[in-house]
Amino acid sequence: MGQRSLLCLAVVAAVALTGCTVERHWGGSTSAGGGGRAKIGLVTKTNTNPYFVELRNAADAAAKAQGADFVALAGQFDGDNDGQVRAIENLMQQGATTIMITPNSSTGVLDAIARARQAGIMVLALDTATDPASAVDATFATDNVAAGREQGQYVKAALAGSTPKLIMVDGTAGSTVDTYRHNGFLEGIGLKDGDPAIVGREPANGDQSTAQQKMENLLQRSSDINAVYTMNEPTARGAFAALQARNLQVVMGSIDGGCQGVQNVRDGEYAATVMQFPRKMAQQGVDAAVAYAKTGKKPSGFVDTGSVIVTDKPMPGVPSQDTGWGLQNCWGTK
Repeated sequence: MGQRSLLCLAVVAAVALTGCTVERHWGGSTSAGGGGRAKIGLVTKTNTNPYFVELRNAADAAAKAQGADFVALAGQFDGDNDGQVRAIENLMQQGATTIMITPNSSTGVLDAIARARQAGIMVLALDTATDPASAVDATFATDNVAAGREQGQYVKAALAGSTPKLIMVDGTAGSTVDTYRHNGFLEGIGLKDGDPAIVGREPANGDQSTAQQKMENLLQRSSDINAVYTMNEPTARGAFAALQARNLQVVMGSIDGGCQGVQNVRDGEYAATVMQFPRKMAQQGVDAAVAYAKTGKKPSGFVDTGSVIVTDKPMPGVPSQDTGWGLQNCWGTK
């Protein structure tokens, strides 16, 4: 464990805060945008999921490049709304001009966000939309319905006309990401919730170990399956471990597009992943935060940062890139 991780644990233990800083703190009171130095706070769902680590690191680098102050906090686990509320309040007290957040729940942090905006702080959603979307000033994210639809279209094509016998390993109930990806997948594969083709469904909160346990439980009920939906790549890795233990071969897709996930596809652990671009989300969010501090100008609406299917088994009618391209571009690295 590195010094930064040890510092995080020490801070959590000492002051009972959820998350830790990854860059310098600042002092002073909250100030509205316009004519000042950007003080950017980032609140992610967790500090452990590789996707949010990448998002945090990209935001940190973008802030440094533009001379902005930066602090990152996080929930202790996927679904820790109380921890995110405390993080927002912490950043308000520290004088943030912009708070960027990947909300655990589309509604669970709305009151805290409203208080921040009333104090003159711009609030941007990254990766995960709020409900309503107008609860934040703007959202920079993957179109998660489209990403889920792409996964579903791929799995349907790979089944080559066979009737789906599907297990769905979902994310965190109530999250817009979970809902949008789930619904998009069903649209892409041509099913609806409650269809008998869905053999089983369990939430795994985006966690690999939980996904493996949930998948093992589902397979005890029925192992007669040919397709698996996974909400993200840690979930897919957990599901794969459970499938491998039973020597089951299925068409499994996922969403994330991290370098490890692309390598998983290359190694045959699952057939395809839908790459998203957290570096782009972070860069665009920081750009907006710096502009707000200087000019008071705010972005608005939803900004789609894109998604691409990555697979070494392309399917007719389903646009995709191979894993060679994926390893060069994972999460927008290049």
